[in-house]
Amino acid sequence: MRTRQKERGTPGPSEPWNEIVPGLWMGGHYFTPPGGELEPAIVRTEFDLVVSLFTRPGHGPAPGVEHVVREMPDAPLAPGQLLAVEEAAELTAAAVRRGRRTLVRCHSGYNRSGLVVAQALIGLGHECGEAVRLVRERRSPWALDNPVFVEYLNTGLEVSVLLAGLNG
Repeated sequence: MRTRQKERGTPGPSEPWNEIVPGLWMGGHYFTPPGGELEPAIVRTEFDLVVSLFTRPGHGPAPGVEHVVREMPDAPLAPGQLLAVEEAAELTAAAVRRGRRTLVRCHSGYNRSGLVVAQALIGLGHECGEAVRLVRERRSPWALDNPVFVEYLNTGLEVSVLLAGLNG
């Protein structure tokens, strides 16, 4: 399964993960610290819940940390994949409401994780534009640079599921 679009000239993230709102973190499996080389972002016990949209062996989390995996491509999504985004976002928002430290991650922590985090923020009461702004401001200006994902958010995931079903 293809899980990442070709690089679009975007620099890698300088942090393994960033807090978007209290208790909700967004990150990736790799990062490049300032002046450094590409490094794996390994989750241990920093979080109560880790939602992974991309996985690699050895990147954690540690045993005993709740880990939900919903792998998907950084590309247009099928209806079932959009439903998985919706489910992951609802799970994420519920965890944040309960005060659980939650990380949503993908490869670099830009698009797939941005889609789920922005949808979770919408579920937490933020307007769509504000959710996208928060993701880009707190993670990276390169976050959510997949225009299809931003369109899913603007259209609404429920409608996007229906529209994607018409195209399939």
